[in-house]
Amino acid sequence: MAKLPLSVCLISFNEEDNIERTIKSVSDLASEIIVVDSYSTDKTVEIAEKLGAKVYSEEWKGFERQKNSAMEKCTQPWVLSLDCDEVPDENLRHAIVGAVLSGSYNGYTLNRRTFYAGKFLRFSWQPDRKLRLVKSSAKPEWKGGDIHEYLCVDGETGRLEGELQHYSYKDIADHMHRLVKYAQLSAGVYRKKGRKMSYFKLLFSPWGAFLKKFILRLGFLDGFRGFLAAFSSFLYVFLKYVFLWELEMKNRDS
Repeated sequence: MAKLPLSVCLISFNEEDNIERTIKSVSDLASEIIVVDSYSTDKTVEIAEKLGAKVYSEEWKGFERQKNSAMEKCTQPWVLSLDCDEVPDENLRHAIVGAVLSGSYNGYTLNRRTFYAGKFLRFSWQPDRKLRLVKSSAKPEWKGGDIHEYLCVDGETGRLEGELQHYSYKDIADHMHRLVKYAQLSAGVYRKKGRKMSYFKLLFSPWGAFLKKFILRLGFLDGFRGFLAAFSSFLYVFLKYVFLWELEMKNRDS
């Protein structure tokens, strides 16, 4: 099959464990693969270049600006934005081909399913739809800052069948490490926006996050993995307000 008029863009930093799998999953579909790398110290760049990707090395500018930088380098009529730990399954690959050839919408959302502790979760963190396949002519742009960045386009969007398989965490320790990092970043965003630490939210919002994930979203049907996913939401919200409190104390002391 001839390659599609499609660019795939990624941002990377020390992704040698993931990037080969991701690039290989789309290399037969895409006319070009763009990687903006933040000066990785492992073999990320070497692997990407060996697989035919165009690699650009740039200082880290935050998720939003880094992803926009990668997208701006794409030259094809369609762009598929992926993270280095995401792989389209076979159904999604077929759906991407159909969408690019038909061009019915200016963008398409994909559902992402996370691989966690050795197994794909059926209910936890679901649904997780992301706009990722877009027309270059629809003015695609990443917005939302560095915590909850999102892609948007002008015009109507549709949905694609299939799933984006998300190999997000190496293990539970990696999950907890990143959870703390994102909670700190989120607290910093709250602080910049002038939001204050609330003891009421500190005490009750974590429980709300846990119950939503474990009960309302049926996370309990994923067994202990579902409990861990829900508890991570509890811990993330709790730490977010703790770190916000810490920032407020530091500001008061200074």
